Amino acid sequence: MKRVFLSAAALFSFIAAFAQTTDTTGFKSRKLKMEEINLVSSYYQQDGDNAAVTGGIGSQKLTDIANVFDVKLTRYDKRLRKHSFDIELGIDHYTSASSDLVDLKANSSASHADTRFYPSLGWTMENESKGTTIGAGVSLSKEFDYTSFGSYLSFAKKTSNKAGEFTAKLQAYIDQVKLVLPVELRPAGGREDDYASSARNSFAGSLSYSQIVNQRFQWMILGDIVQQKGFLSLPFYRVYFQDGSVHRENLPDNRLKLPIAARASYFLGDKFIVKSYYRFYSDDWGLRSHTAEIEVPVKLTPFLSISPFYRYYQQSAVKYFAAYKQHTAADQYFSSNYDLSKFNSNFFGAGLRIAPPKGVFGNTHFSMLELRYGHYAKNIRMNADIVSLNLKFK
Repeated sequence: MKRVFLSAAALFSFIAAFAQTTDTTGFKSRKLKMEEINLVSSYYQQDGDNAAVTGGIGSQKLTDIANVFDVKLTRYDKRLRKHSFDIELGIDHYTSASSDLVDLKANSSASHADTRFYPSLGWTMENESKGTTIGAGVSLSKEFDYTSFGSYLSFAKKTSNKAGEFTAKLQAYIDQVKLVLPVELRPAGGREDDYASSARNSFAGSLSYSQIVNQRFQWMILGDIVQQKGFLSLPFYRVYFQDGSVHRENLPDNRLKLPIAARASYFLGDKFIVKSYYRFYSDDWGLRSHTAEIEVPVKLTPFLSISPFYRYYQQSAVKYFAAYKQHTAADQYFSSNYDLSKFNSNFFGAGLRIAPPKGVFGNTHFSMLELRYGHYAKNIRMNADIVSLNLKFK
């Protein structure tokens, strides 16, 4: 399996070139300054028995290696407004046993692996005296059968005492899906690499309000409305009918999503923080879900902490889901993708964070190292593990 890694060691020379001396005078520098660099690498693996590529049966074995390189820059303009720039590059590489069966031959076909690139650029301008922040950003995600262009606009306003903040955000994703059909459903005589494509567009509006109640307690509420239009199926997902015939997944060409959520954090003395999260989701395909999560960071020393976490999730099935060979010709829409089925899941693990005042390994620019592990399990015979490493440089 091809592995794509970014070397953390190679960052030190880059950081030394851009690092700035800490400003203790209160002067607002108008020069572009590097605030921090983050490198996040993760390894994910899963297995299960409900592969959508083969109609809801078969191996879901998959591995994914992801790397995200993020640089944050800041400067102040003549009116002392703070401009922040976030430059990010992500690279994922995966191998999938089920995707290898798009052509029904598990022999390392072209579809068994893929690499995804997703760069993005974000900008915010904060007027600290007025308590307002505006932002904008663009993104690109590219892999063999999917291309997505994204953009967003945001606005935030703090309350007069700076303890509360209202945020509004608009997002749009303009996508193209390459119609890679199962081999037995492709037109006769067509070239293997001659695929049509179809549009899939998503538009989202988000509102949130956060409040610092006191030194120990803070909370946030969030609400979204998401409208998707276009080709919302995946063309290489098979669906087997009761009569044994095979079809590609067919779902409606629009979907309205309405999630709402709440977060809260409470500081128990100097060593414990309780972080909680709840989310309710509903859409017009009939899916309803609940997510509840708790994380309790514990400070073992002034620079070492551990963060155990647990998340419970449950959802109902969409109206268009049925298992292998359960659909009939009377169904207008159909899918055997178990991500759209009824299930519940548990996700638990812990993170270890090191942030010494003199830097990790004594390097003052290497400010933080965090290692996290999580185990994910669905009650429909699917399990996964993920380990991630986050390095921060200033």
